[in-house]
This record gives sequence, C-alpha cells and structure tokens, in this order.
Amino acid sequence: MRPVSDAFLRTISGSHQMVAEARVVAPGQTGVAPDGLLLAVESGDVQLDGTADVRSTVDLTVVGEGMWPSRPADPLAPYGNELHLRRGIKFSSGRTEWVSLGYHRIDSPKQDEVPNGPIRLTAQDRMAGLKDAQLVAARQYLTGSTVGSVLEHLVREVYPAAVIEWDDETPSTTLRRSLMVEQDRHAFLAELVTAHGKIWYWDHRGVLVIKGVSPSTSPVYTVSHGAGGVLVRLSRELSRDGVRNACVAVGEGADTVVPARAVVIDNDPASPTFFYGPFGQVPEFFSSPFIVDNGQARVAAAAILARSLGLPYSVDFSMVPNPALEPWDPVRITYPGRSETHRIERITVPLTAAGEMTATTREQTLINLRGL
Repeated sequence: MRPVSDAFLRTISGSHQMVAEARVVAPGQTGVAPDGLLLAVESGDVQLDGTADVRSTVDLTVVGEGMWPSRPADPLAPYGNELHLRRGIKFSSGRTEWVSLGYHRIDSPKQDEVPNGPIRLTAQDRMAGLKDAQLVAARQYLTGSTVGSVLEHLVREVYPAAVIEWDDETPSTTLRRSLMVEQDRHAFLAELVTAHGKIWYWDHRGVLVIKGVSPSTSPVYTVSHGAGGVLVRLSRELSRDGVRNACVAVGEGADTVVPARAVVIDNDPASPTFFYGPFGQVPEFFSSPFIVDNGQARVAAAAILARSLGLPYSVDFSMVPNPALEPWDPVRITYPGRSETHRIERITVPLTAAGEMTATTREQTLINLRGL
C-alpha cells in the first residue's frame, strides 16, 4: 500500500472532501508532486492491473476549451508528454493529503464536440514505452555482465533518467552465458525479471520497481460492511481459470548439457488446490536461458506459483475509494457472517467524488510449497 497517514485512513470511512488533480508533465520526472500544467478534470479513473504487462492505465476527460493539440508541442499532443494523477483528502483544518497515482504517457486525445468540447485522454504507464521500443538490430550481452547492468542498459536507452529500485542484491548477479536480444526489448526484460523470482512495474513515484511478491498474508487494510465501513457492493465467483498448483521452471541454452530444472508444488493437504488432492495436478511451465542452476530454477518456480496459487475464489467489490491501495496488497473483506483475506489483482481508482472504487481479488491462503 502506498504510504498515507493514519488520519487519512480514519477519514476515508467517514464524510470527507475528496480532491483530485491531473497535470501534463514533461517526460522523465519522478516524485509525487512534479511540475506541470494543471488540467481541469471532468471525469476519469486510473486502472491498475497486477497481471498485465502495462500495470496502470488512465481514462481521463478534461475541460477542452483552448486545449486541443493543434501543434506537436502542445501539452495534450501524444508525442511524449505524460499525465501525472493524484487523489487525496482535504481535511477540515484545510490541510490536503495527496496520494500519487503515477505517470502515464498520453496516447490519444479525442474531442467529440469541436472546438471547445471536453477532451478525452487515454494514457499508459511507462512500461508501454518499453513495449514500443523494439530493437532495430539484435544485441548480445556477454558472460560476466551483471543482471543489473543489462536491465539498466535496455531501460535507459528508452528512459535515460530512469530510477531503478531493486529489493535485494539480484542486480549484482552475473550472467553465466552470453545472451542475445533479437527484437523484443520488453519480453527479454520481463523474462529476466521473472527468472529471478521478481515482478516489475513503474510505481506511483515514477520509479521502476523490481521486487519479490511478499508472502505475507497480513492485511494492510480492512474493507468492511455496515456502519463505519467502506464496502458498497460485493459479488463473488468460484472458478478454476488461471489457478495452478505446480510450476516447472527449466533453463535452456546449447552450452548446458543437463538443463537446470525445478518443480514446485502446492504441498498443503488442507489447501483446496493441494497437488495430490481432488483438484488435480495443474502445472504451469516456464523456461528461460537466464536460469542456470537448480536453485535459481526453484526460486523462479516458487515466485511464479505464488502469484497464481490460492483458493479458486475471487471477489469483485465496490468501496469508498482508498487510492493508497494497489495490486498484490492483501486486504481483509468482512461482510455479514464472514471475514476473508484476499490479494488485490485489479483495482480502479475514480477521479471524481461520485465514483466508487472497484476491485477484483483472489482469496489468499498461507503458502506451503515444496520442491519435487
């Protein structure tokens, strides 16, 4: 969860004054309060999806009078400028506490009523730039190069001022074989990250974060029903779709006689997805030249499985917005007769006072994994 004060969390569940802000900013800034041109917001939302390549997208409508981009250098032209969004609370004391919702490249302005009607903007976070920037010629990274230097080189060709944040010493790990990037920059980087048991995304500060998903099931927030609660509506579904109870990770490469390999399973007999239980054996497979030994294969397999493991039970809900929540946060959902801990997979943050926050989750269980 993004950092907010206790007063912010207490105030959300009661009557409060919501504020939202959108600015056009020059590309490459970081921080939660960048300089830029303030826009007049009419409506919109920020959608975050922890399972998507591009984690955060924006659909925003602003006052259009005098704002249509008739020249490439105009603020709303889709030639590199970004939107920075934030939502917050204005307290009775007059103080405002903001929560940054991140930086998003303007992809498309649209105006249905010319010349001064509202302008609808769509935008994506900076991962879209890495997906677009495919290589025009193949490139080789030699044995002995560090994982961090490879990633930094490919990212900073697109974003020269990128701030990159790892959660451990993985970037100092060296390549044990030479690797070739043929064309797809993003796919190569995504495989590198996954092979080291990580997820990656551009966060609310404009920082590229590379980290492991926390195994903690301690809720960071409670979505409760009734007086003083924030839950508005709730629906639920049981489905096997997307649920795996094993992961097989293998290395690849001509210079490996016996490829590195690991199999990790759901080893909890009490779990409904127990590998040897009635759910059946439903493995996921991952192969990568970045995997060079069995230990690394196990790390990758465990991280991949942890993201898809859990009860095949998902909940969609609407709530009074808490813009500090983000994908993979564990939350407690309480309603009459039941309390459950879920991990958020997708969440939508409205930019107007009338909007409700919506989210999709998967019920989270304690993870008990074992290698075969």
